[in-house]
Amino acid sequence: MSKPTAITFSGLQSPDSGVVAVLAGEGMALSPVAADLDAKSDGLIKRAAKVSRFTGRKGTALDLLVPAGLGLERLVVMGVGDTAKYEEKDWLALGGSLRAKLTGREGAEATVLLEAPKGQDDIAGADAAGVALGAALRGYKFLKYKTNKKKKDKNGKTDNETHLKKLAIGCTDVRGARRAFTRHKAVAEGVTLARDLVNEPANELTPTEFARRMRPLGKLDVKVEVFDEKALQQLGMRALLAVGQGSSQPSRLVIMHWQGARKKDEPPVVIIGKGVTFDTGGISLKPASGMEDMKGDMAGAACVAGLMHALAMRKAKVNAVGIVGLVENMPSGLAQRPGDIVKSMSGQTVEVINTDAEGRLVLADALWYAQQKLKPKCMVNLATLTGAVIVALGKEHAGLFSNNDELSERLTAAGQTTGDKVWRLPLGPKYDELIDSKVADVKNTGGRWASSITAAQFLQRFVEDDVPWAHLDIAGTAMAAPKTEVNQSWGSGFGVRLLERLVADHYEG
Repeated sequence: MSKPTAITFSGLQSPDSGVVAVLAGEGMALSPVAADLDAKSDGLIKRAAKVSRFTGRKGTALDLLVPAGLGLERLVVMGVGDTAKYEEKDWLALGGSLRAKLTGREGAEATVLLEAPKGQDDIAGADAAGVALGAALRGYKFLKYKTNKKKKDKNGKTDNETHLKKLAIGCTDVRGARRAFTRHKAVAEGVTLARDLVNEPANELTPTEFARRMRPLGKLDVKVEVFDEKALQQLGMRALLAVGQGSSQPSRLVIMHWQGARKKDEPPVVIIGKGVTFDTGGISLKPASGMEDMKGDMAGAACVAGLMHALAMRKAKVNAVGIVGLVENMPSGLAQRPGDIVKSMSGQTVEVINTDAEGRLVLADALWYAQQKLKPKCMVNLATLTGAVIVALGKEHAGLFSNNDELSERLTAAGQTTGDKVWRLPLGPKYDELIDSKVADVKNTGGRWASSITAAQFLQRFVEDDVPWAHLDIAGTAMAAPKTEVNQSWGSGFGVRLLERLVADHYEG
């Protein structure tokens, strides 16, 4: 990744030089600080707005280079429309849009003066912190493998020259903004960790390397356990092991414990992620076109890692456990075959119809382990599980499947607030019949029809009825998702903010 921008908060005083951004509302209602700059420049802002037909509409901007009479290198007037209508995600988007404008071409530092346009209510400290989070998320770049440091962009600047190193945010409630950003900074770091993991190539991020990268969570007081193949055999996780048996890379299971609740024996919230570090499809080989994207088939596990980092960094008052099953699905003489029958940790036998339906085998053992060993308050698993969910929902929503209406509603609400949106799809007995096997307890795919649903039905076979559980199919949202104001990365880090909000709103005490 690129080095993150350092974000600070201060009062609303405008600097005498450098790059500055101010706000304007609908109808060119300038903020008081913007109006003062307009007066000092003999009406430059309003004259430029008239020529460019800038009205302060939300999402638009007026960009003035070396504005006469101000001593600034650049002045950006950001249109915000009516901030009275803003929700949390709007402040986040504003931060992303501002960060996109302040590329650093005119300097490594910039100042954003978050004063409300005339006639609108003051911007709260929490909202200013939301703008800062949006800016932090938008500034992410994955440059680890870029060796040509001197390669220049279309403006003749290198990556280092266009990187914004410092962003000062001026607001009225400085103390409130700093306090709220403490949590947001932890979330931003969690999203960054998830994005980094998803963007890594599979030759670098093997199951053992992924597990190794979880060790530093110990510095945040997260207890990290790594189970090797011998330990997995002893646990009876033969479904998970079957997926990785065709690879030269050994499989791993990583369990991350965060104990932040007042009662240390409080049942934990358990989050489980599919971590297929590369998925060829195995013997049921995928087409060559687009297979390179299968380095991202561990995005569920990446989200779990990022979430645990965020919760621990902000000292969340909750007991939470993250579990990631890490395997590589490769074809070889040792690989499992279509028609094989494997025995899961639960004791249920699985007929393998398609070796490309492998993630559910990994999750089956992880789900069962979580219930038997941890007695969770609730479980949520994430997986880039099916292409069919993209057919159904596109890349705007993750698929949500659940045995519990309350948990489902909480996830939906958290998605609407954060922008990590989910959409609930059905489960039911008729769908479940599609995965009945003639020779085993269950088969790992029910065929083409309703294949995202039958994948969820498969997972539900390994969930006890009294455990609130949700499955998130993030195939369309975790990698190669549409670019947004707060994400320009191939690996989006989807799910970290969603689940952090779920925990914060409902499970901390």
